[in-house]
Parts: sequence; structure tokens; C-alpha cells
Amino acid sequence: MATTFNDDLSQCTALVVDGNPTSRSILVAQLRDFGVGTVVQAARAMDARRQLEFRPFDFVLCELHFSNEASSGQDLLDDLRRNQLLPFSTIFIMITGEATYAKVAEAAESALDGYLLKPHKAAHLGERLRAARVRKVSLQGIFTAIEAENFEGAAQLCMERFESKGLFWLYAARVGAELLLRVGRPGEAQKLYQAVVAAKTLPWAKLGVARAQLDAGQTTQATSTLENLISADPNFSDAYDVMGRAQFELGKFDKALETYKMASMLTPASVSRLQNLAMMTYYSGDHKEAEKLLDKTTRLGLESKMFDCQTLVLLAFTRLENGDRKGLQRCHDDFVRLIDRSPDNLRIKRLSDIVISLNLIQQHQFAQSVEAVRRLAKTVSTSEFDFESASNVLALMSQLAHKAIQLDDVESVVETIGLRFCSNRSQTELLAASAVAHTPYADCMRASQTKVLEMAETAMALSMSGNPTAAVKNLILHGKETLNARLIDNAHQVLLKHAAKIQDAHALQASLQDLRTHFGLHNVKASLGEQKRQAGGLVLRTGSGPAAKSADRSMAPPSQPA
Repeated sequence: MATTFNDDLSQCTALVVDGNPTSRSILVAQLRDFGVGTVVQAARAMDARRQLEFRPFDFVLCELHFSNEASSGQDLLDDLRRNQLLPFSTIFIMITGEATYAKVAEAAESALDGYLLKPHKAAHLGERLRAARVRKVSLQGIFTAIEAENFEGAAQLCMERFESKGLFWLYAARVGAELLLRVGRPGEAQKLYQAVVAAKTLPWAKLGVARAQLDAGQTTQATSTLENLISADPNFSDAYDVMGRAQFELGKFDKALETYKMASMLTPASVSRLQNLAMMTYYSGDHKEAEKLLDKTTRLGLESKMFDCQTLVLLAFTRLENGDRKGLQRCHDDFVRLIDRSPDNLRIKRLSDIVISLNLIQQHQFAQSVEAVRRLAKTVSTSEFDFESASNVLALMSQLAHKAIQLDDVESVVETIGLRFCSNRSQTELLAASAVAHTPYADCMRASQTKVLEMAETAMALSMSGNPTAAVKNLILHGKETLNARLIDNAHQVLLKHAAKIQDAHALQASLQDLRTHFGLHNVKASLGEQKRQAGGLVLRTGSGPAAKSADRSMAPPSQPA
């Protein structure tokens, strides 16, 4: 076989993931015969995940089932896709003894380059690797453009391939739609996904339609699309992820919680889905159950790049409520390790400050904790102060107020947070949930939303009565006062719609642009932790993106060289 497989693989690296030592050694030997320069082994999916988090591979050969292990090869593949850890250049081949594996291959769609049924011959493996490499080479122009972050150019290449029905046109369509979503053109992405559905009904294309609808603000339509997709395939876990996001954005937290439960149940080894469930349980008010789930997420995922450190913050809040001094200290110690690992990550430091303050409260060092709140309060009107910061600071202040600690000099910050971030029901209820320890603060959030709605309605009435100039000026005035992204965006929309009728439109636009840049919708969207890749999407690896950074081989964990 080595003589017929002409490609020079001497500089290539491969990872073989198989719990059976005999099967693993056979695969290793076959890859060496093909001329692969470096072959690394992993006996467990967990070990393979760590390898793939910290170094790139040209080939991954992975067993579907692992005895005595909860996670499967499919779980590993799903997690890698979800968290931007599988570059376009990597060829992923699944190996299984199941003759019905075609169903698994269909579910994996484009992220899976091939599958191999046991027992197999070396020639069969060679054919799979060759076919996968042909596709990679065929689409290399697209991948090169993506690596260079030329997303517009890459999208155009994908569209040309799709329209000409050239080689691998369906895969090109999926990549193209993902690129269109990335560059903020959800309408075009939606049309492309719909064209794929019309040409060949595929679950990922239908899910892509829903994702594009969500990005375009068509949340109700997206929910309907997802309901139909889940009805057709109740085991399509990515669809539950997107459905949970849609329900979350609609403020239907009870439904989102049930959806995240289903997603986690379908893939029990997924750290990302367990994390979503844990956070959603917390914000839904069941802090007792949330503490269990947050703790489980931390124990399973703390060393993984899939772990989001907001999980530790919420866990620290539950442990303060439970009086768990040792557990809270462990949260603090875990943050110390995270900071040591990523000393330049400002978000981790910011979240660590919240846990430090909670530790001070637990130790009854209230003066120091109040001083920490004062420092945080000074940042509430900066562009860096995002929705996550708002919910954490509000929760911290609520804990102090609950313990009857006087916050007179900073209590005005509560209303400032409410007026800035309470733009819709979802955001308001999330902030109210963060303030659950002190009911007056939660009430303030709901009252703030009412005030914001009244400001918006007053301006809209002016516009509808034929005075759009007054409407825009009114919205800009309130936008500057509150820094509320909804009011700022409304001003922009009215200005665009009635520019010809508005006096000094150019000057108003210039004034508005600075507000939109620093306090626009981009930094106020509520989410469960720091979002990475959206469910159902593809990894868009770039020269400076997360996946590229993960390629630092010096950070690779100890391996088992073959």
C-alpha cells in the first residue's frame, strides 16, 4: 500500500484514538507504512481531547465506542466542532464495527471526512485518507482565504462552487453560509441554506436556516424551523442547542432549561452542554441543583478549553449562599490556576475579582468587599463594562445588601445598570435573577425596563406624528444619559428611515456613531458564558483565531508517541 499511496506524508502528524491496544497498534503500523512522520496514540477520548486542544494533527483516526467510558468518538467529534478545536486541515476518520454506521456519518456530515468499518484492510484506510485529502486540496483556495481572514473572498469562492455544482459543492455551500453569518449577512446565509435544502434535504442545512434566522432577529421563525427539525429527528443534539439559544433570547427560561436538559442527556460527556444546563439552572432560580451541576462541570472541564470561567463565578455565589467556606476557597484557588495559565486574559482577571470579593464576604471582611464594589462601580459607564459584568456586579451588591451592609454611596449604580442593560424581557429577567438575594434590586431592574420602554415609545410617537428630527434627538439624549443600546439603535433606525426629512442629519449621524461604536448592541447581548462556535456551525479557522492559537505545540500535554 505504501508504494501506491504516493503523497509525501513524512511531515504529517496523526493521532490514533482507540481503547483496544491491538486495534490501536494495527492502525499505527498502517499509518507508518503510508509514510506518516509522527503518530501519537490515545487510549481514551478524554486523552485525545486534551491532545487536540493543544496541538494540531493532519489525521485523526478515532474509534466510535470506548468500553468503560461514558464518552464516544462521536461525542469527541461534536465537542471539537463546537469549540473550534478541529481545523479545516485536519482529516477525521471514524472507525467502528457497526455496519449501520452510515447513520452516524450522516449526523456528523461535513466535520467527518470518512468512516471505516472493522475489520478493515490497509488499502481501505488508504482510500479513505486519499479521498479526504482530495477534498482538502480541491477546496484549498477557500481554506487559504479563510486562514488569511479574507472572509468575503472565501464566501465568494464558496458561492461560485455551489452555483456551478462543482466538486464538493454541498460542503462549499456550508462553509459559504458560515462565512456569510460571520460577516453579518444572515439574510444571504439563510438563502444559501434554503437552496441546499431545496437541492438535497440535509439536517445541517435546515439547522443553518434557523441559525441565520436567529442572527437576523427572526427568533419566532427560527423557533418554528427548529421545532420541525427536532420533530423529524429527536436525537439531533445540535438542534436542541440552537433551540435553547432561541428560547433564552425570548426570555422563556423554563423552556430553555428543558431544552438544555435534553441536549445534555443526549450527549452526557459534553462539557459545553453540561455547562449550559448548569448556568441555565442557576438563572432559573434553582441554586441547589445548580450548585451540583456547576460543581460537576468544574470537575469535568476545568482543564479543558471548553470550560468557561463564568461557571466558577456562579459556583462561588452558590457556595457563599450555602456557607461553604472551603468550597468557595477552592473556587478562588481554581481562578489562581486559570490566571497562571492565561496571565494576559483580562476577562479571567475581571471574573476572578468577583470571586475574591465573595471570599471577603464569607470571611466577614465587609469593609474590603465594599471597597471592591466601589472600584467596580467606577467602571459601570465604560464601554468595557458588558452584560456579564453587569450581572456579576449586581449579584455581588445583592449579597452585601442581603447581609445588611450599607451601600449608600454606590447604590445608585443599581439603577445605572438597569437603565443601561434592561432593554428587553430576557435581559431584564436575567439581571433580576442575578439580584435575587435582595428583592429591591430585582424590582429596580423591572422598573428600569419600564422606563426604557417609555423613552422608546415617546420617541416613536414623535416620529409617527411627523417629527422624526425630534424623535432622533430625543433618543440620542436618552441614549447618552442611559447608554442603553436599544435606545441608541432606535435612534439609528429612525435616522436611516427618515434621513431626508431630518434636519442636520449628517451631524446627528456623527454624534450617534460614537455612541454606537462604544455602547451598541454588540456588547449588551446576554449569553450563557462566553460564546464560542454556535451549535451546528463549522470551525472557521483563521491565522489569528482560537484554533490557530491552540496549535502551539509547546503547550501540548504529555503524549504517548508510537
